[in-house]
Amino acid sequence: MSGSSRIYDLIIVGAGPAGITAAVFAARKKMDFLVLTINVGGQVTYASQVENYIGFQYITGEELAAKFHEHLKRYGFDVKMEEVERVEPRGDLFSVKTRYADYLAKTVIVATGRRPRELKVPRERELKSRGVTYCATCDAPLFEGMDVAVVGGGNAGLEAVLQLTRIANKIHLIEVGPQLKADPILVEKALASGKVEVLTSTKVLEIMGERTVSGVKVRSGDEVKVLPVQGVFVEIGSIPNSEVVDFVEKNQGGEIVVNCACETSFPGLFAAGDVTNVPEKQIIIAAGEGCKAALSAYRYLSRRRG
Repeated sequence: MSGSSRIYDLIIVGAGPAGITAAVFAARKKMDFLVLTINVGGQVTYASQVENYIGFQYITGEELAAKFHEHLKRYGFDVKMEEVERVEPRGDLFSVKTRYADYLAKTVIVATGRRPRELKVPRERELKSRGVTYCATCDAPLFEGMDVAVVGGGNAGLEAVLQLTRIANKIHLIEVGPQLKADPILVEKALASGKVEVLTSTKVLEIMGERTVSGVKVRSGDEVKVLPVQGVFVEIGSIPNSEVVDFVEKNQGGEIVVNCACETSFPGLFAAGDVTNVPEKQIIIAAGEGCKAALSAYRYLSRRRG
């Protein structure tokens, strides 16, 4: 692993909405910083459609990620497409390790986002953003008048169902356990719509379709059948990408705990966006948190220098 004697003011890990916004504000503050990421856009790139992100009534995830990329190039700061394996304290600095190098910085912003839990069934990945989605808030409007399946009987699944009752024609709610785990009030509201078929003790075997989703194969007891649907909403939870740092406080879900200034339990280390315990995992919220994290890092350095 190569190293460098250069010490950055700030290293930003991740370039989703939080990381990109942090980078823009770090550039505006004339900080000497580096962005390390495996892609630009994060989970945005998987969203078929993004509605009401400020400035865009409608834009695809791919288009919004491209806008992010344009913004990065306009400021011309240093972005390296390297996956971060570890962030560790090293004296008064931080060591940020990738497969290729070991970078040093006075402050770090972890903006690594999160990843959805997958069903891990055939055709799931091939049909991602072609009918398979992990975000009802992002993609529900695309399925107006269609038949869909929601996989997951917890609160997230039922909240997705409630959004879809105003949009879809019919909703198959699939839960692998013997009963729904969501709050009773959510279940009552969903069933009151008259659009929801509940399938408990049911396992998804395969998502079907060539170019787009055409159905989902399930097993209920000894019976195997195909539900003809045009969309599958996977709502079985998500996992924060917080493994790169293990010396800060996290909650039971593995999210990095931050205060309202995006400060973690370790001075000089900040976190922003979906990797944190901030509620409501939305693009616009992540962007705002990224802005706060950069300004907090700048303020931290200013006070430290003083």
